[in-house]
Amino acid sequence: MQLEISDIELPIDADIIALDRDDRAVMLIEVKIIQEREEVAKQRIVDRTIDWIKAVLAKMSDRNTLIPYAMFVDMEQILILKWDGVNLSEPVCSLNTDEILRHYEPEFGKKRIFKRYLTRLVEAWLRDLAYNWKSKIPPASEQIAKIGVMPLLAGGTTKSRVEIGGNFIYRD
Repeated sequence: MQLEISDIELPIDADIIALDRDDRAVMLIEVKIIQEREEVAKQRIVDRTIDWIKAVLAKMSDRNTLIPYAMFVDMEQILILKWDGVNLSEPVCSLNTDEILRHYEPEFGKKRIFKRYLTRLVEAWLRDLAYNWKSKIPPASEQIAKIGVMPLLAGGTTKSRVEIGGNFIYRD
């Protein structure tokens, strides 16, 4: 069952939004801890989350706010998708979460990680991409640049656990 724009109510709870240097939302990021063991069940959760992301982006576009990228993150994968205002692409970039985030948490994959901490690690990586605060060349920089996201992140920031609606962020 696919979500429709009419199923989405404003404001929208977002795990993370990435903002450019002018405070415009450039990426909607959803973080999930999937505890299902069966691949079919895991994929169903991923598919439902991506359907939700698409409906949210459509709702925002309906409000004249184009958020050009979306990201889905779980303990195994990071998927980046492109939104053109009407269509959500298949992943334009697929990364291994462990390879990216162990740079910020050496014990990643070896200890239990909760959603809030996973969210913070994703934010650390995105801010490293934006400012190079930890690394001269952050993990996956080349892939992120190749799909056109790097210039949007440069000099920007992230906000987690926010409510968004149109051009407004309801809480920090």
